[in-house]
Parts: sequence; structure tokens; C-alpha cells
Amino acid sequence: MYYCYILRCADGGYYYGSTTDLSRRVEEHRRGRVRVTRPRRPVQLVYYETFPTQLEAFRREHRFKNGRTRKTTRDRLIAEFPPENLTSFNR
Repeated sequence: MYYCYILRCADGGYYYGSTTDLSRRVEEHRRGRVRVTRPRRPVQLVYYETFPTQLEAFRREHRFKNGRTRKTTRDRLIAEFPPENLTSFNR
């Protein structure tokens, strides 16, 4: 299974990524092991989607980063995402 995810950073910005192991990747971001998010910590997982292939997850990540309605879509997805789905990742 592949994941596309959104992190909310301490500076108020967002980070978009994809991975095969969401728990491990979120922990790497939190511990400062990801160069891009290290100075923007703490980070919080606010949204994710699952995909059967790496290509689909990567394409979704790319759409988050490049869509014309990116902000509106992102904010709507985050607002509608069930908080209980994030519990195991946001400890």
C-alpha cells in the first residue's frame, strides 16, 4: 500500500509527500531526519490517502503541489478528514 500525505508545519505551511510506510515517515519528519521539514518542526499529520500503486500516490502528491485550486481543495480535504483516522499517527 502507498500513501500520499499532508503535514501541517509549525510555520503555518504544509508539506506534501508520499511513502510506503506512513508511520515511519511521519516519525522521520518529527525527529528532524527530513531536511525540508527539519526547520519547520513540529509537524502534524493532517491528511492522508491510500493507493494501490506508487505511481498513483506520486501523481496525487504532484496534484497537491501543482493544482490551480490547491489551497481550496487542501483545506476542504483536511476539514472533512475524520480525526480518528489520524490518532495512531499523531502521538
